[in-house]
Amino acid sequence: MRSALPGHELVLAAPERLADAVRALGTVDRLLPAHAPGRAVPAALPWSGPPPDIAVDLHGCGPPSRMLLADLRPRRLLVFAPPGRPQAPGPRWRPDEHERDRWCRMLRWYGLHADPDDLALPLPDEPSPAPGAVVLHPGADAPARRWPAERFAAVGRALARDGHRVVVVAGRGEGPLARRVAAYAGLAPDAVAGGERDLPFGRLAALVAHARCVVAGDSGVAHLASALRTPSVVLFGPVAPRLWG
Repeated sequence: MRSALPGHELVLAAPERLADAVRALGTVDRLLPAHAPGRAVPAALPWSGPPPDIAVDLHGCGPPSRMLLADLRPRRLLVFAPPGRPQAPGPRWRPDEHERDRWCRMLRWYGLHADPDDLALPLPDEPSPAPGAVVLHPGADAPARRWPAERFAAVGRALARDGHRVVVVAGRGEGPLARRVAAYAGLAPDAVAGGERDLPFGRLAALVAHARCVVAGDSGVAHLASALRTPSVVLFGPVAPRLWG
């Protein structure tokens, strides 16, 4: 979107906890806080300005997210055609398509250049607290995406035995899991980064960007490693890597 629309202000409607990441990355201009339980669509957006020039639905194939954006009365609304309505404008939704290919195809359908391989993020300015470490992230949003803690610990133990520095990262609420992995692996308590609250995004990005390798489940940390071009081993659960890797 940034390269296709260089003169536009880019506003991301997303949970407020992502504000730190938005500031650190600079890939969008500002965050519009959007609140809803779990992965639900918010009932409304706190948009107070004039109707946006373009609104893009990146939440799925609707209709709740499409209706939410339509309420803002944008000049152009970029969405997938609703399933079962072949005459509706917009590209068709393909459930077996990789996420990057899907959203880039939608943008191209509306005449915006989008390259699914153009996913690299700029390296963070902040120095890494553990350059060259192997970063383990045992957490994930959904339990089905989490590799067992004792297996992460076995990996950490083997890496430490071979002389690698190992850091176990944890998001908000993942502290007990990360500490358990570190303890089972025989790592020092200070090998755990984060846990009580989210790590500041700049620090997390620096850890990942300057890591020797990242070992993680299908989580945001794994995707961050891909975007920062860090070698990674990603353990997928119910969603195949051909769709989400």
